[in-house]
Amino acid sequence: MKVTEGSLEPGPDEQLLVEGPRMRAVVPGSSTSAVELRFTLLGPTTNQVALASGEQRQQVGLKLFAVDACNVLYAMWRLAPKPGLVVNFKRNPGQHLSRECGNRGYTIVRPNQHTALRPLEPGVAHTLRARFDGPTLRVWVDDTLAWSGTVPEEALAQGAPVGIRSDNVRLALQLSAPLP
Repeated sequence: MKVTEGSLEPGPDEQLLVEGPRMRAVVPGSSTSAVELRFTLLGPTTNQVALASGEQRQQVGLKLFAVDACNVLYAMWRLAPKPGLVVNFKRNPGQHLSRECGNRGYTIVRPNQHTALRPLEPGVAHTLRARFDGPTLRVWVDDTLAWSGTVPEEALAQGAPVGIRSDNVRLALQLSAPLP
């Protein structure tokens, strides 16, 4: 796994630990067809950092078709201030670095079907899993299909890797992503 912001530290049982307020990582050479993030919420980070938009959010999620910091599809499990699963993509053609695009280019993908999520409790193991069938994305939270919808073609960058993102939460995690 290649960390692009923040840090991942070795943890128990082949897990990785996130302790800082912002973490971004990708798995070079991975495939987006199916990906699974197993994690345990350890609590909020001591230092809380607002997003570039100014919003204060606690979240963990999957980076799908993660071309770079300016062009990526996310499936984010938002924990606070309002729990829920959100799928959105960031598209900024010709821009590749966060300092170039900032927080511009986000589009929320509306689901055909979604399920409300309960708030997470620290210390409980959870799974966030995503699978693509053509342009149809399905996202499971634990064993419940929580989100299903059609992703616009402009959000699908074939050959781009998967990864993970977290904001303002401490985690113990494992990511499973197929390699071609």
